[in-house]
Amino acid sequence: MTHTTPKIPHCQRACGMTFSGRPPSLRAGDRRQSVSGFGRLWALVGMAAVAGLASGCAPLLLGAAGGTAAVASTEHRGLSGFASDTEIQAEINHLWFQNSLELMRRVDMTVSDGRVLLTGRAADAQMRLDAVRLAWQAKGVQEVINEIQVDNDSGLMDSARDTWISTQLRTKLTFDSRIHSQNYSIDTVNGVVYLMGLADSQDELNRAIDHARALPNVQRVVNYVRVL
Repeated sequence: MTHTTPKIPHCQRACGMTFSGRPPSLRAGDRRQSVSGFGRLWALVGMAAVAGLASGCAPLLLGAAGGTAAVASTEHRGLSGFASDTEIQAEINHLWFQNSLELMRRVDMTVSDGRVLLTGRAADAQMRLDAVRLAWQAKGVQEVINEIQVDNDSGLMDSARDTWISTQLRTKLTFDSRIHSQNYSIDTVNGVVYLMGLADSQDELNRAIDHARALPNVQRVVNYVRVL
């Protein structure tokens, strides 16, 4: 008796984006829909599951506002990672909402695997700092990539000096084997260095602060880093 394997209908994967809002490679300028509210999330999961069973398709497709689609079950991280990114996004949205509606209007966010990409145009340097600082406060955040531009930026000379300071400090943290540089965000405004992120120990944090203080033209260092 010959055994035949039933053919499973082939489902075409949605175009390269996850429900968290970005393809595996984060790129500045990409904009995705922000989704909050867990009731809405699980309602979509249920609807997508029914649709998947009816069509015989293996991947679970999750639809979002504006026609955004995602394939969750075939992602390496699975549904647990997907839910975690959604929770991170919802918490950051809540923190931004408490801080400023204008911040929420101007700054966009993409979350994938605990990595948060921030884009958009802030009204001033303080708004940019607030967006990054609050993003780091969300539980589960592994990295914050700050690509926010500032509309009312300082003078050309000040801006170039601040960029030089941030670049030099990033280099020092990267080549210090006792510092996990990917866990830090750096922003410099008028010679004031703002450190944000996560440190594995107080000793690691102290080393990062010392690197910042040792750079020329640094007026002071403001620390928003959390020690794990």
